[in-house]
Amino acid sequence: MPCKVVLAAEVASNYTTEIKSEVSQKTSKPKLVGFLANDDPYAEKYAHSSSKHLAEAGLAFELRQIPREELETAIKEANNDENVSGILVYYPVYGDKRDQELQDMVDPTKDVEGLNVVYNGKLYSNDRYMDESKTRKAILPCTPLAVVKVLDHIGVYDHSLPYGDHLRGKTIAVVNRSEVVGRPLAALLANDGAKVYSIDINDIQVFAREASASINSHTITKTDLKTEDVIPQCDVVITGVPTAAYKMPTSLLKQGVVAVNFASVRNFEPEVKEVASIYVPSVGKVTVSMLQRNLLRLFNYQN
Repeated sequence: MPCKVVLAAEVASNYTTEIKSEVSQKTSKPKLVGFLANDDPYAEKYAHSSSKHLAEAGLAFELRQIPREELETAIKEANNDENVSGILVYYPVYGDKRDQELQDMVDPTKDVEGLNVVYNGKLYSNDRYMDESKTRKAILPCTPLAVVKVLDHIGVYDHSLPYGDHLRGKTIAVVNRSEVVGRPLAALLANDGAKVYSIDINDIQVFAREASASINSHTITKTDLKTEDVIPQCDVVITGVPTAAYKMPTSLLKQGVVAVNFASVRNFEPEVKEVASIYVPSVGKVTVSMLQRNLLRLFNYQN
């Protein structure tokens, strides 16, 4: 069978109409403020892309480019501004633990990226709701959620299985363990029953939840395994290495693999289409759709 290439626009279209319809019925529009405090060209590209797509959906967006030394004060001001529905910081800012401190400064009621410690706790414990009556869902990070939506769209999730086991029997590699995307993505997939090899420049860890375990308790195990040991086992390989020099060797991929790339550059070799059953070269437009959904959700909770 030839490889099927699935574009992000195809998946995002499932949400575009729904979002536009909901926004059009509102008397006041949600407003997102984005803070760009770095010189990362990919972050700037994402910022301008966000602006375009939010405007198309009828959502207000304001990009504020400021020195990173002023970011803490700017976040606090936006937290207290009633006209701001959502806050988005384009990371990395410092590229170290200070970025986590910035994430925790964003008011959870305005955190469209779901990176605050409150939402992190919900994600890693697989607790979807913020209240006992289950009326308010926790916010999930946009790119990890986008990858999940892509996998669901292309049929990787098996909804005939019980909740929490929709990925049971699947072995998945995530080549990226950043705190913003790779780690939360591995947790989300493990929460749904997959065995996940989380591949980082330093080591490989296994995220998994045993079939008999509580739905709220995946485990993380360090290993001495190498990339060449685990990639040939994987039904799905997801890459997110932010450098054009990195390429996943096609020779390691098993026949019929599902290959998904969420990096801003292409991490798979052109030959991937000779091996993969499905190839998703980018998830960017789905990420923007998840950003819009998160903003709308927070706006509705605020009102």
